[in-house]
Amino acid sequence: MKKIDKQKQGKRNIGIGRRFEAKVYKDLEAKGWICARWTKNVEAEFKVKIKGMGKVQYRKRLIPARQGKFRKVSTGFPDFIAFKRDFGLIVEKNGKEIILDISSFKPNIYTIEGIECKSNGYLTKEEKEKCDWLLDNNVFSKILIAKKGKKRGEIEYNEWKLKKK
Repeated sequence: MKKIDKQKQGKRNIGIGRRFEAKVYKDLEAKGWICARWTKNVEAEFKVKIKGMGKVQYRKRLIPARQGKFRKVSTGFPDFIAFKRDFGLIVEKNGKEIILDISSFKPNIYTIEGIECKSNGYLTKEEKEKCDWLLDNNVFSKILIAKKGKKRGEIEYNEWKLKKK
């Protein structure tokens, strides 16, 4: 039986993940989105003392993303921020996008989405909690999970739905 070199496998997986992120970035920009790396992260829990009551509450907040011990890139969550000007109700007719209702034209309104790239499409429990917090606190209007499609080279985008409490 062949022994698996964990170090080589880890390097290979990081390379595969980075190439997939670059592909998603390029795909979103081709679709008219403006993309950038997201440089924030959600701090899981920190203590807040309530004055006069002597109680402690645990809350979440946005913090600058820090590099990991061995990583050279930022570890923000989600991976990208993507935004696009919102022109109102747009429909597609004969392959062209048409603004259906010109009265709903919004010149300075943007749709802001967070994009997390996962080759298999699965998030960890911690990542799911972060997605819920980001949506609940209106940091993003949507969070999309980009995963590899069934066909070679295809990318699927699934919207993360906020869990009802």
